[in-house]
Amino acid sequence: MVEASRSRKALHGVAALLLGSGLFGCDHATKEAASALANQPAHSLIAGVLELRYAENHDTAFTLLRDLEFPYKASILLGLTAAATLLVALVWLRRASRASGWEHAGLAMMLAGAIGNVADRATRGFVIDFIHIERWPIFNVADVAVVAGVIALGIAAARARRAKARG
Repeated sequence: MVEASRSRKALHGVAALLLGSGLFGCDHATKEAASALANQPAHSLIAGVLELRYAENHDTAFTLLRDLEFPYKASILLGLTAAATLLVALVWLRRASRASGWEHAGLAMMLAGAIGNVADRATRGFVIDFIHIERWPIFNVADVAVVAGVIALGIAAARARRAKARG
């Protein structure tokens, strides 16, 4: 029984690594494809709802710091996002042996998204965003992965609380 549980957890970890690798690859490929949209008008996919629009994000998520200018802003953002990415990786490594499938998936998605955006900042100096839903900031696949990862971790926490309450 213990050995089967250990094997299942190892399988969850391997599956999560594959998920994260796939998401990182998808993020990288879609950003490369989106580069062709630079200096082009937006391409409507669903009129008034969804369009592809190239944008260079030199700021944080949701451009929270857009009105705040300070020296070395790009370098500081790169350092902070790299540190956050490292923190997620360390949490995952620390939790790996006892993490549920939902936790593995959530941490893999968060890490894939974080690495995708850190790679952009490190190589380009900005993050490429290209998915635009009406009344929402422009985003990319890495952003979707991070949000999906947070949701998966929320599901994992809720399931763990429920299991603990049952005894």
